[in-house]
Amino acid sequence: MKTPSGGLDDAARAYCFSVSAPQPADVAPQPEAPADVAALIPMLRRIVGSRVGGHPAADDLVQETLVRVLAASARIEPGMLEPYAIVTARNVIASMWRDDDLHKRNQHRIVDLRPPAAPDEQFLAREEQSAVAQALARLSEREQEALLAHEVSGQDTLSLASQSGSTAGAVAAQLNRTRARLRVEYLLVLEQTEPPSDRCRPVLLALSSGDRRRQREVDAARHMLECELCARLSQPLMDRGQQRDDEVRIAIRTDADIVAARQAARQLAARLGFSRTDLTILATAVSEVARNIVRFAGAGEVVVELIDGPRQGVQIVARDAGPGILDVDLALTDGYSTYDGLGLGLPGARRLMDEFAVASEPGRGTTVTMTKWRQEG
Repeated sequence: MKTPSGGLDDAARAYCFSVSAPQPADVAPQPEAPADVAALIPMLRRIVGSRVGGHPAADDLVQETLVRVLAASARIEPGMLEPYAIVTARNVIASMWRDDDLHKRNQHRIVDLRPPAAPDEQFLAREEQSAVAQALARLSEREQEALLAHEVSGQDTLSLASQSGSTAGAVAAQLNRTRARLRVEYLLVLEQTEPPSDRCRPVLLALSSGDRRRQREVDAARHMLECELCARLSQPLMDRGQQRDDEVRIAIRTDADIVAARQAARQLAARLGFSRTDLTILATAVSEVARNIVRFAGAGEVVVELIDGPRQGVQIVARDAGPGILDVDLALTDGYSTYDGLGLGLPGARRLMDEFAVASEPGRGTTVTMTKWRQEG
């Protein structure tokens, strides 16, 4: 921020004055609206672009600057928002370069030059065959007969229905449930373990069958945050199904996951034609709830889903199984914070979104549900 002559440039002097100038005792500074902060985006893109060029983190640098400016907007005098944003952007860029330099200097310590070991394909094949046989043995005799007749002998559902005195639709439904159970038992055999609680199998079966209604009934999302085994087995069970293009799930554990959640929300909302201002506001709110998970719970997930009716919008559900919130009303009070950070917190995220709800139980975690509707025109 120093000029060639050794002095401060105009933006730096303006920022220093805004921080150090005394405030009249009877006049409180008014926070600037999110729309005013969003108006800084073109200027910030120019500043970041001039310093980092086409760096992949350029958009993230702009987003991080906006988050910090929004967090400090209540303390900035009217008219001083732009100088503050300029100084903040420079500091964010400088921090990134320092981190990149540190990573490069330590890169040699984490590179493993040893060639990867080739897997023993025959051994793996025998292991999988054994796991399938053990999983089949865990099914009932009726389930085994129907599944083998359909999958191995090629018998259709209509003939199976005539043998059992049922209908083809009922037989097809039963086969689907049997396949779902077989997948669960197969994974448990491979893990060489048994579920730690009675809730595990119903949750895993609901995930394996892709039954979203049943998943809600057994509260599968929260259980996976509390049970390490089900969380690990849920990934192959859900990956086997067709990936939904209107929903994204992001596991939240580190700051990098916060960036991934923010980008996922922007990308989905952009498909609905959200304005650039609303995209920025949405990404900021997602950053805040995801940052709370990392800071207070250690791990959780963010689910971003498009809503197509009766209005178009984006719904975000952030869950964790952390310590929970003792007083939700207090946590949603403007100005309340449990840490000395730059984030907007839950009150700031609530102001940015159209709908906002928090459900928390001490010792069992917190779920934040928030929605942003697309503005017509």
